[in-house]
Amino acid sequence: MTTDNAMSWVNIAVAERETGVGKDTLRVWERRYGFPRPERNENGDRLYPHNQIARLRLLKRLLDRGHRPGKIVAASDVDLKLLDERELPSEVAKTESADSSNSSDGLAELPLRNGIGWRTYLLQQLAQVGLERFLTETLPHLNSLVGEAWSRGELQIYEEHVYTEQVQNLLRQTISTLPVDNQQPLILLTTVPGESHLLGVLMVDALLALRGIRTLSLGAQTPLKDIAEAARVHSVQVVALSFSAAYPARRLQPVLAELRQMLDDTVRIWVGGAGSIRLAKDLRGIERVSDLRELLAKS
Repeated sequence: MTTDNAMSWVNIAVAERETGVGKDTLRVWERRYGFPRPERNENGDRLYPHNQIARLRLLKRLLDRGHRPGKIVAASDVDLKLLDERELPSEVAKTESADSSNSSDGLAELPLRNGIGWRTYLLQQLAQVGLERFLTETLPHLNSLVGEAWSRGELQIYEEHVYTEQVQNLLRQTISTLPVDNQQPLILLTTVPGESHLLGVLMVDALLALRGIRTLSLGAQTPLKDIAEAARVHSVQVVALSFSAAYPARRLQPVLAELRQMLDDTVRIWVGGAGSIRLAKDLRGIERVSDLRELLAKS
């Protein structure tokens, strides 16, 4: 494998993080079903190409809907795509239908491989629509556009990372310029262990700061006992968590139930992000926030 070509390949740890499929499962599927089919580097470590990562993400979505590995892992790409489209949740299908007429054109206009280009584009959008609309309309649309292009294999992993890094840098800079006061923080923001994606947390942080709501942000992958301790020490009213689509569905409810037991009954738990759509509606003491507009209504 050449050095240039190797940039499109990822090791098994990154494959697990990007797809939500565990390392052990990847090895079992490889042995049992003949997929995935990783290459090996000079040290014998597995390396997965981008097109296999995209297929693994699709398989993960289908598994989360109840399909059995033996029925889908060895299926053709065409059959998997048809199955995925047929079972799209109605709200997702409506969104994709509304965007289908301009998604390709919009993608073509974006600076996909250029960090400086992304920063310039994002600053222009922010200046045009203002911070609130930028957070509630522009960024959700761009996140969806880039994420769907990645899942279809139209973007390399590094290209999606370039976008995410530029958005996160801009949000951190924006948050730092908003006025702060000495009030007690009302809302604690973080992600749980195993969830490294911080973009959703930063979007919420910026939106709440714009409304003058003091937050306590702990960054990503905070141990549950530390979340509970920080909530107690700072007497926050809400613990807000973000889950990406890559977070394993089987862990979502157990981790929230465990955290719920660790927090005082008066502390509310808000859950958002693409991964939260898989949350059971009857989970006691957990409130799912479907989008940032709903968050504004709650706060």
